[in-house]
Amino acid sequence: MAAAAAKAAAAAISAGATVALCSERAHAEGGAPTKGEEAAEEAPRVSTQHPRTSAAGFDPAPLERGVEALNKLKQALDPKKLFELLKKQEETRQQEFIAKKAEEQRALAQLEIEKKRIDYEETKKLEQQRAKINSQMAQYEDELKRKRLLAEHEAQRVRNQELVKMQEESAIRLEQIRRATEEQIQEQRRQTEKEKAKILTETIKLKSMADAEARIIETKQTEDVKRRLLLEQIKADREKWIEVINTTFEHIGGGLRTILTDQNKLAVAVGGLTALAAGIYTTREGARVIWGYVDRILGQPSLVRESSRGRYPWSGSFSRATSTLTSKLKNGSNPGKNGNGFGDVILNPSLQKRVKQLANATANTKLHQAPFRNMLFYGPPGTGKTMAARELARKSGLDYALMTGGDVAPLGSQAVTKIHQLFDWAKKSNRGLLLFIDEADAFLCERNKTYMSEAQRSALNALLFRTGDQSKDVVLALATNRPGDLDSAVADRIDEVLEFPLPGEDERFKILKLYLDKYIVKAGDKQEKNWLRFFRGQPQKIEAKGITDDLIREAAAKTEGFSGREIAKMMASVQAAVYGSKDCELTPGLFREVVDYKVAEHQQRRRLAGEEPKQDA
Repeated sequence: MAAAAAKAAAAAISAGATVALCSERAHAEGGAPTKGEEAAEEAPRVSTQHPRTSAAGFDPAPLERGVEALNKLKQALDPKKLFELLKKQEETRQQEFIAKKAEEQRALAQLEIEKKRIDYEETKKLEQQRAKINSQMAQYEDELKRKRLLAEHEAQRVRNQELVKMQEESAIRLEQIRRATEEQIQEQRRQTEKEKAKILTETIKLKSMADAEARIIETKQTEDVKRRLLLEQIKADREKWIEVINTTFEHIGGGLRTILTDQNKLAVAVGGLTALAAGIYTTREGARVIWGYVDRILGQPSLVRESSRGRYPWSGSFSRATSTLTSKLKNGSNPGKNGNGFGDVILNPSLQKRVKQLANATANTKLHQAPFRNMLFYGPPGTGKTMAARELARKSGLDYALMTGGDVAPLGSQAVTKIHQLFDWAKKSNRGLLLFIDEADAFLCERNKTYMSEAQRSALNALLFRTGDQSKDVVLALATNRPGDLDSAVADRIDEVLEFPLPGEDERFKILKLYLDKYIVKAGDKQEKNWLRFFRGQPQKIEAKGITDDLIREAAAKTEGFSGREIAKMMASVQAAVYGSKDCELTPGLFREVVDYKVAEHQQRRRLAGEEPKQDA
């Protein structure tokens, strides 16, 4: 059995060796090309110079390994296991051979890729060299072409210069010929003019001499006649005045002689002149004293700057009735000029509603004989506090009186008396009176201030005394820019407090339209009613062109921070700029120019006052 196994193993090994040999021979000699072998067609053949290979490339190493394996099988105790081991070794060797062959093929493929890369780079370099040479050739050809064109242009320029030079020389020759011809013509013309002027001068000279001789003769004759007439007139006037003077002095002398010679007439004349002078002096001083007493009792107090009442009780009644009737006829059913029911006063809608409510409440208070309520208006200057107080008085049917706190301090010790006179005068109003005190903090400030004089303190105490109780005759309305400076007792007298802020954009738009109508559209409409209008020139009418609501809205946006008074002064500046223009017309450009200037001036004034303008977010 062992012998049979050994024979079978030997046969298998022989077969394996034969297969390996055939495989190696097939790989060595090459067969049908495969996809992997196509890439390695040029791979080097098996070398025949090895001492163990034949001329055909046969390698006897497998046979030797087969013989050696047979010898081992014969000597082995377990030929089957040894056969399996040898078989595995042979398979491993075959796999190593295949892996080595694949590695060689990969190396050959890498060499082929490297060769192609080198060929590509060589080709690329060759193409770059060719492109460079072509570029140099093109540049050279362009340079030759440019030089040829420059040479042609230079030749053309030289030809043009020669042609222009020839034309200039021809023009110069023609100009010289023309000038020579013109000079000849001018010379002949000057000779003709000289001869003509000489003849005309001689003619005029002869005519002037004749006219002068005639005028001399006529003047001599006229002067002789005038001199005779003047001498006769002077002689007659002198005789007349001498006669008048003599007659006058004769009458005066006769009268003086009569008075001086008659003692009774002299005494009567002296007594009459003395009585006449005494009567005149007594009448004048008596009238002054009586009028001062009447003025002190019935007249308007000196502290009142403005009032709807007349200076005396009987004065102003007719004017108030006339103005009321005229206002009703003019406005008709409209309660205000601008349609807001509050005259020319344009306020914030909520504030305007509050002022109207106060006016109605004041009117009803007066109707029911109830005590009036005192008010405090505060806010920046020029926001309409005075105008609102005036309109409030008009709407409520009260008389109106305005005074300023700055007038109290100069009165000194007389301030208390003037304050009492003011309130006594106010109580005499049959309709009730709204007493508006502007700049109230000037004398109604805190009494503990060190700079407050004794007279001011007394005046403040007098006003506090007269306003201690609720009045049915006087409404006290105070206006100030600094409400915190008022004395606490004065603040206690206040029943209603209204803040007057700077106008918003809508209010500025309405104010601009109001003063545009007043200073531009209706400028020059008022005609003087006295006889001087016949001697004065009529004011020129202003023509507004292109002043639209959009332009006014733009100006309203620019004038943020302006008070109503500042807007009124700005529109007065617009009117002055229009009057200073040539055509007396308002254009959008001129309007924008004045508005921008006034806005810059407003900002500069705020900077000088230490108030930086607010920057837009």
